Amino acid sequence: MQHRYIRTLLLPALVLFLASCSVGKNFRRPQTNLPQNYRNAPEPKDSSSVADLAWKDFFSDTVLQNMISNTIVRNFDMRLALKNIESANQTLKQSRAAFAPDLNFNISAASNRPSGSSLNGISLSNFLGTTHIEDFNTGVTLSWEIDIWGKMRRQKEAAQADYMQSAEGVRAVQTSLVSSVATGYYNLLMLDAQLAIARRNLELNDSILQITQLRKDVGQTTSLGVQLVEAQKQAAALLIPQLEQRIVIQENALRLLSGDQPSAVDRSTRLRDVMLTDSLSAGFPLGILGRRPDVKASELRVKAANARAGVAQASMYPSLVINLGAGLNSFTAGNWFNIPGSLFGTFFGGLTQPLFNRRRLKTQFELAKIERDRSIIEFEKSVLTAVTEVSDALVKVEKLKQQQQIAEARVQTLQGALTDARLLFQTGLADYLEVITAQGNLLQGELEASAITCNLYLAKIELYRALGGGWK
Repeated sequence: MQHRYIRTLLLPALVLFLASCSVGKNFRRPQTNLPQNYRNAPEPKDSSSVADLAWKDFFSDTVLQNMISNTIVRNFDMRLALKNIESANQTLKQSRAAFAPDLNFNISAASNRPSGSSLNGISLSNFLGTTHIEDFNTGVTLSWEIDIWGKMRRQKEAAQADYMQSAEGVRAVQTSLVSSVATGYYNLLMLDAQLAIARRNLELNDSILQITQLRKDVGQTTSLGVQLVEAQKQAAALLIPQLEQRIVIQENALRLLSGDQPSAVDRSTRLRDVMLTDSLSAGFPLGILGRRPDVKASELRVKAANARAGVAQASMYPSLVINLGAGLNSFTAGNWFNIPGSLFGTFFGGLTQPLFNRRRLKTQFELAKIERDRSIIEFEKSVLTAVTEVSDALVKVEKLKQQQQIAEARVQTLQGALTDARLLFQTGLADYLEVITAQGNLLQGELEASAITCNLYLAKIELYRALGGGWK
């Protein structure tokens, strides 16, 4: 009797001991050799970053805000990313249920009449006096695998990492969308500005052409001058349909992002009225690990791969399964529910060790480790890519500010030169070539200045995105 009690106590203790064993490595974030500061960035005062701003605070234009809001709700990539979250959530729920036992209910009825000339028929006739056998069964079975090596815990860990990775994936899609919509919007404003420049230049060419024609009529210039001025006017006119084409294509691209049919984009803001903050603190590079969704998703991918390596390792070790069963069983329908006579119960517990398929399991384990190593490499690459993108955006912002100042000063110089050239041309102190040259230089200067201004805005947007801004 005493030995039986000892065995009864030892069995749960053994199960608990085995369940406390866990194979596989616990996850640790891979080491990253991050610099102390970004290249081309001033020494930060603290860890705050412009990426901490919500996108509605970073962009003050209400038209742009509405476009971003609609795109986040209706964009196809965003909707697919949200479905990925739903799928990962279902997998996570399944992994949580892995610790619970499987409970099944069954009910069956069978009737068997063997041949009277067969061995079974003769035996039944001799011992039971009949050749008709009936069997009625109702019961529940419970099967429970004890998580000896932590396989189910690792499965749950992998599912949780996948779920969190899908959530970060949604954030990554949103940061990309916010950046893409803002980039397209400001590019559209630049095209509007350039179209206005082209039309204004065409009007200026028209007035110069009239003056040149009058001077030809009085013999002060030749038909060659008229032809050259006419060609200059046609060059300015050629820009207008080219810019109008680019505007329509850019509008269609913005509509596609928001899941709408191609149509015009209503806007009233002009490029020179755009207000984007000049306070572009980048913080410390270490902050990227917590702010950039794609980097966080890459880290979670490592965590999931590490957990799956543990699952593959645990699959090579014995599994302990406990089976319980209870119900009603009778050879006749009349006694089927004759309780307690028809009651039955079963208990079974056993260890199963893979043998002949161990090579396959070991291969799966080795492949899982390779996948874990691959995910670590991808994580290191994502971190380095993020740091590089921030550094690139910082130098773009800095140098484009300098270019903008030079370009605006150049436009003012060219405007003065054109004014002087026109006055001299009207008084006969300058020829048409000087006017054409001054006007062509002003056109290119104004177009270039608008492009540089737009690129400065785009560089600020890129810095905001590269630091992880846009998902709040």
